Parts: sequence; C-alpha cells; structure tokens
Amino acid sequence: MTHHSRLSTFVLDCQVDDLKASVEFWSKALGKPVANADSDGDGKYAELKVDADEPMLLLQKVDHPSRVHLDIESDDVDAEAERLEKLGARKIEKIRTWWVLEAPSGHRFCVVRKQRDPFGPHLNTWEG
Repeated sequence: MTHHSRLSTFVLDCQVDDLKASVEFWSKALGKPVANADSDGDGKYAELKVDADEPMLLLQKVDHPSRVHLDIESDDVDAEAERLEKLGARKIEKIRTWWVLEAPSGHRFCVVRKQRDPFGPHLNTWEG
C-alpha cells in the first residue's frame, strides 16, 4: 500500500507559563507575523504565518525543557510511524491522532495527519 509524507512543521517547544511573550519574540526574530496566537483556544499552541511552500511554524507550551522538534505529516500516520520504526526510530507515545517517536540520535519528533490542503510540494511517496 502506498502512503505519502513530508516535513510539515518546526515546533518550538516553550517551557513557559504564558506563551504570549514567546510568540512575540519568535514572530519578530523570524520576521513572520502571528497567524493565530491561540490555535486551540487553550493557550497551548500558536502559529506564525508562512508561505504555502514553507514548513509551518508552531509554538507549543510544554512542561519539558524548551527545544525544537519536527513534525512529519502523512496521509497514513500509522504506516509512516511503522516505516520510521523500521529505520530505527522508537515509538514513544500515541497522542490523539499523532505519534511521538524518537530517532536513533535521541531527537524526538512527531508524525501527524496532513496539515494543509493540498498536500503541497516536496511530497515523498512510500511503498509498503
């Protein structure tokens, strides 16, 4: 069965009480206006505006130390997580509709559902 994936999002994990100052800083630092200061209405996620051919920029309020992680979007989240597991990644946790994985290098990343329609450029097609 065939599925598709591509780099979707750079996620800035912010260990802060209030995401507002982090959103303001990264918006100005990267020259990207704020697209949505509270994406889910719970104060945990904010988005910066990017062009359709750029990876998305998401800020996320977290409890662990601040870091940056990648999201890979796929039209088959489970198939993509399994493909990456065969390459040496380790599944950490399934959260709602996405997988948190850890690369052999120790980097955490997520496999998420397709984020934009159309799927866009730089698409990979995988058999398996």
